[in-house]
Amino acid sequence: MSTLPERPISMVIGALGGEGGGVLTTWVVRAAEMCNFPTQSTSIPGVAQRTGATTYYVEIYPAPHDQLDGRSPVMALYPAPGNMDIVVTSELMEAGRMLENGMVTSDRTTLIASTHRVYSITEKSAMGDGLFHGDNLDNAAQKLARRAILFDIANLAEKEGTVLNAIVLGVIAGSGELPIPVENFAESIRESGVAVESNLKGFEVGLAYMKGNLNLPDAAPTKKFRAPKPSADSLIAEVAATYPGEALAIVTEGVKRLVDYQNATYAKLYLDRLSGVLAIDRERGGERNNWALTVETGRYLALMMSYEDIIRVADLKSRRSRFQRVRTEVMAKENEPVHMTEFLKPGFDEFTSIMPAWLGRPIMNWAMGNNWAKNYNFAMRVRTHTIFGFVRVWGLSKLRFYRPRTYRYSQEQPAIEGWLEVVKDAAALHYQLAVEIAELANLRKGYSDTHKRGLENFARIMADISIPCSKAEKDPAWGAEALVQLRTAALADPEGGALDKAFTALSAPPAAAAAE
Repeated sequence: MSTLPERPISMVIGALGGEGGGVLTTWVVRAAEMCNFPTQSTSIPGVAQRTGATTYYVEIYPAPHDQLDGRSPVMALYPAPGNMDIVVTSELMEAGRMLENGMVTSDRTTLIASTHRVYSITEKSAMGDGLFHGDNLDNAAQKLARRAILFDIANLAEKEGTVLNAIVLGVIAGSGELPIPVENFAESIRESGVAVESNLKGFEVGLAYMKGNLNLPDAAPTKKFRAPKPSADSLIAEVAATYPGEALAIVTEGVKRLVDYQNATYAKLYLDRLSGVLAIDRERGGERNNWALTVETGRYLALMMSYEDIIRVADLKSRRSRFQRVRTEVMAKENEPVHMTEFLKPGFDEFTSIMPAWLGRPIMNWAMGNNWAKNYNFAMRVRTHTIFGFVRVWGLSKLRFYRPRTYRYSQEQPAIEGWLEVVKDAAALHYQLAVEIAELANLRKGYSDTHKRGLENFARIMADISIPCSKAEKDPAWGAEALVQLRTAALADPEGGALDKAFTALSAPPAAAAAE
């Protein structure tokens, strides 16, 4: 009795979606189980306004079952402030969250964290420099933790051609904070059977760092001034150097589309979002599948980010190329005048879409609860061949600079991030499921009523099939097949009748299967 440990070892892992936090947890748990230690793990989904942060919690009782005389220790289901032995985070601001929440204490906690940044939507979408500068976080971590192991793990992973979570496992093993042989951690990677060679390489890199046998790559210098704005040419060059042939054309067109839609900074956000998908695609053997995950995600991410609002419609209708095309189609002679009338019928949602978020939200909430307002449309006829009519449309098209402040923008960006999170979660379980979820975004298209119906169908399928399958609550392979049927039905009948029939015809999902 007296020789048994007083309490379990508690570990909390904070990781962003797609960074392998769940896989890392599985490796740690399996390594402990090889020692016959009682072990328990849970996960708590969260939102970080980037790719969605999840907190993984592990408790390990460091005594074998055969020493417990048939008894089992009582373990907690979730982390509690002040009770953590090991805190692991995959990014600097996640470490800040742990510090803020009291998970790190100077008498007990070892903090292992990567110092790189994954910027939030709020930071990226700010008109000026909206970045949060975490210069003081390193000092705070050193003071608040019993032991702090902080370095740019993401940069090291990129340099070594491996993945972040595998390096973190090597750091955990090499830290000596867990009474588990190093070989157990390596064996847990082998048992997983997923990207074994790459993950073992990352594991060895983490071990080498802890032994002091590794020279870290030079970190990018911290700049106290605003970074230069990206240009379209530099972004296209970046795509050419980064993306494989099958994805190159799609991603290049995505960049061009978003530069045309908003600006090069917005197109850079597109590449930042897609880079995480490309990394997962590489880890999951994307080359064997012609990089389908990157191709389809890149295609529909560009379309979702270039959603059609009044500003976009005005831009397309006031372009010189459109007037030239119309003249060609009606076979107008060189000096022959052409009269053009634009028939528009915007509703409350189109008008509120370009209002400031703080104003558009309450108006839209009121309109959705009012049948008259919800169905009312403002019929407009704008004669764009006249100076007054053209200036009205042209002036509206010049509001692109204002778009990031609009109500519609504040709604679309979190929706995009949520969709990406589900795609990445699904990719960890079943490659084709992730591809089908990416293609499901094809329902989020059109304008006005068509767009509304598409959104409703998209949300329904995501809630009933995509999200449960991405979390292994329903069988992923079944989910991939179901999504094909449902998407086809939704596209065939925007009114939703065919989709209702397709849902009814679906076979019951089998018990959730293991990841492929």
